[in-house]
Amino acid sequence: MKKDLYLCFIDCSKAFDRVRHDELYKILNSIDIDGKDLRIVRNLYWDQTAATRIDDEISGYKPIKRGVRQGCVLSPDFFNIYSEMILRNIYDLKGIRIGGVIINNLRYADHTVLLAESESELQAILDVVTDASMEMDLDLNAKKTECMTTSKNADPPTCNLTSNGEKTKQVSPFKYLGYTISSNGDTCQK
Repeated sequence: MKKDLYLCFIDCSKAFDRVRHDELYKILNSIDIDGKDLRIVRNLYWDQTAATRIDDEISGYKPIKRGVRQGCVLSPDFFNIYSEMILRNIYDLKGIRIGGVIINNLRYADHTVLLAESESELQAILDVVTDASMEMDLDLNAKKTECMTTSKNADPPTCNLTSNGEKTKQVSPFKYLGYTISSNGDTCQK
């Protein structure tokens, strides 16, 4: 890439645990999931209860209204569908141009990177994602949200972003989905 690239790796606190079942069900219903499949999902997730056991004492059962199951093969897809409602808010914002297409985010499950050609563009994207995440009860963890720049220049530009009023840490390199991204834009799998 010939231009400088600004990246923000966002971290949601307990992302899979915070997905609201009622909201996910509405979303699944709105995207025309087959009725039989929707009933299977409903039986897997909704009307579930849990109790706490300490020694021989068991608390009363409480309804589980949030969270997708850790380790369930559907959980990353459910989280992607849920987070899509957040990231739809940034489709009209700037990003980077690749092959004539503007891209301002890449993600898999709760691993999301925001992309822009300038710090101000990236801050605008992060602000929208932060606000939309709050509306969906996802909490962006400002302490774990990190930014970096890639550049062909020997001295890449700095990136000073804020999330929820806190400054994000600038890092280099960053490991994303098994690939290490360096400040010169090179990637390697480790």
